[in-house]
Amino acid sequence: MSDAIKHECGISLIRLLKPLEYYQEKYGTAFYGVNKMYLMMEKQHNRGQDGAGYASIKLDMEAGERYMSRIRSIESQPIQDIFDRINLRINSALEEAPENAQDIHWLKRNIPYIGELSLGHVRYGTFGKNSIESVHPFLRQNNWMHRNLIVAGNFNMTNVRELFDNLIQLGQHPKEMADTITVMEKIGHFLDDAVAKLYKDIKKEGFSKMEASPHIAERLKVAKILRKSSKNWDGGYTMAGLLGHGDAFVLRDPSGIRPAYYYQDDEVVVVASERPAIQTVFNISYDAVQELPPGNAIIIKKSGEVSIDEILKPK
Repeated sequence: MSDAIKHECGISLIRLLKPLEYYQEKYGTAFYGVNKMYLMMEKQHNRGQDGAGYASIKLDMEAGERYMSRIRSIESQPIQDIFDRINLRINSALEEAPENAQDIHWLKRNIPYIGELSLGHVRYGTFGKNSIESVHPFLRQNNWMHRNLIVAGNFNMTNVRELFDNLIQLGQHPKEMADTITVMEKIGHFLDDAVAKLYKDIKKEGFSKMEASPHIAERLKVAKILRKSSKNWDGGYTMAGLLGHGDAFVLRDPSGIRPAYYYQDDEVVVVASERPAIQTVFNISYDAVQELPPGNAIIIKKSGEVSIDEILKPK
């Protein structure tokens, strides 16, 4: 490895496994996921005060309806700033249409951040300036739902120049040589490739272009994409990602340098950098939280199916 491994950041990923109506009925709020993410990020604020970011994805939205949202901050209290702004958006929308406060369908269509899938990050700067452009999550946007990628991580790649050169050899033209950009674009390259191949195969089976989309989501092999993407990664990392159609993953480096823990029940899947954050926010025991093995990824499909897959051989 060419460079020293430096400080750490914190990630939080939450996937709600039930319809939003379920959480409104059981917990009295449609904003259950947003509230839990706030607590998860606050419980890990010690891992980074340089910035914070939050992104969410709403499942099964109609064409033309916004299904991805992101907000970032480098204020002196970035987590508080993010959720103050989110609450302002929510309150403003409800003031204009108070009669819709209990209408989940309306809330989901009209208010950002009320999604089934969310990703939070607190940043301790290790690469680049402390500017808003350096704050995770990062977005790689595309008009194809499956090719949208949101990435956040706790990592310090020690071979950024090599990864940058690899992208150029793939025919890309990276806009900057930053570790997050190089990692995201490498995943994005193999994601694009996988979607294109599936689209071709599904068309050959007689499905129309419009009919292909759900089949692509169902057949997309996230583990295969991660194996190809992470082949040359060198350093310590816990990498989290959301795909636009609703798949999600968290991958841990094969040496286990960066931490990752997860918990799953019939309501939620949650992944975080710290075990106590999951314990306290979801009021569960120490033993209920599992450590993600080195070199493995927890993969959550849009269907809600969860698997632990070995991506790189543990060292």
